[in-house]
Amino acid sequence: MKTFFDKDASHEFKNRLASLKPDSERQWGKMNSAQMVAHLCKGMEQAMGEVRPPRIFLGRIIGGFVKSRAIGNDEPMFRNSPTIPSFIIADDRDLEAERQRLYGLIDRASAAGPSVCTEHPHSFFGRLTPEQWGNLIYKHLDHHLRQFGV
Repeated sequence: MKTFFDKDASHEFKNRLASLKPDSERQWGKMNSAQMVAHLCKGMEQAMGEVRPPRIFLGRIIGGFVKSRAIGNDEPMFRNSPTIPSFIIADDRDLEAERQRLYGLIDRASAAGPSVCTEHPHSFFGRLTPEQWGNLIYKHLDHHLRQFGV
């Protein structure tokens, strides 16, 4: 099973991020490339416990069931998967600034390993083990980079 904490994963994602351009065309969704990278930063910050969005109602109801299907396998995330409202980036962002911010988060998480993962529940899935966080981080980064063809 793929995980962000594999030794080469951080290099893979940083290389893919490097090829992203301000005018990269999205395959689905509404965000532009800079907004998407800012969104990825929010996801990394959640995994590291730096932002702690509350559990959403729907997640409390079906999050545990969906977690077993979404985390713990190598299947990519579905296109247009829902996100929590506070992670929707609608304002203008600078791609290079957001890319550098994400590089820093990737480096910090990679250097710390699974111990970087928060014990705070995920806003939709609830409590996650460090292994589940590693799989989710990998899938989330991959999902959005594929969204822009990188």
